[in-house]
Amino acid sequence: MYTPNSLKMNDIKEQHDFIDEFGFGLIISSSLNGTHIPFVLHREEGEYGTLYAHCAKANPHWKELDQSEVLIVFSGPHSYISPSWYAKAPGVPTWNYAAVHGYGIVSLLNNKETLDTVEEVVEKYEPGLLVERDIITDDYRDKLLGAIVGFKIELTKIEGKLKLGQQRSNEDQQGVYSALSNSTGLDQQALADYMKKLNLGLGAS
Repeated sequence: MYTPNSLKMNDIKEQHDFIDEFGFGLIISSSLNGTHIPFVLHREEGEYGTLYAHCAKANPHWKELDQSEVLIVFSGPHSYISPSWYAKAPGVPTWNYAAVHGYGIVSLLNNKETLDTVEEVVEKYEPGLLVERDIITDDYRDKLLGAIVGFKIELTKIEGKLKLGQQRSNEDQQGVYSALSNSTGLDQQALADYMKKLNLGLGAS
C-alpha cells in the first residue's frame, strides 16, 4: 500500500486497535479471488498477531487458501473532501480514509477450532446469544458447523494508513471536520467522528 511517511500508522497497537474496531475485512488470495468476512484478532499470537475467520463451505475460495499467502484489507471511515472546505485556495478534491493491510499465511482449522472461532465472533458482536441458547441452540449450531470452513492467518506483515489531512494546517483540518460533521451523509458523519476521536480538526497541532 502506497503510504507517505506522514500518513503511516506505525504503531502496532494502533493497527491492532483499528482491526478490532473495523473487523469486517476483505481477504484476497493470489488468484485475485476475494471474500468479505468478519475477523477476530489474537494480538499476542505470532509476531504480528493472528486473525481468525470462517466462510461458507459452498464458497470455493477456501479450497485455495490453505498454506497460501493472502492479503486482508480492513477499511475505516472514508469520504470525498472538497477543496472549498480548506481555509485557503487553491486546492484540489481528494478522498480521505483510513485502512490497514495485513499479510500472512493461512491454516485451516478443525471442527472444534472452527466452532471456537464462530463463537468468538458472536461474543464480539452479540454476546447475549451465547447465554440465551433459544436462538442459536446447540443442535442448530452443530448442524451449521458442517456448512462452514474455519481458518486462521498468522500475520507476517501489517501496515496502516491514515489519510485524514493531518499534514494540512489546523485551519484546513477544522474546515474539513466542520463540513463533514454538518453533513447528513452517514459516511461523512462517520469520518468526522473518527477525526474527532484522533483529535483532528479540533485545533490540535
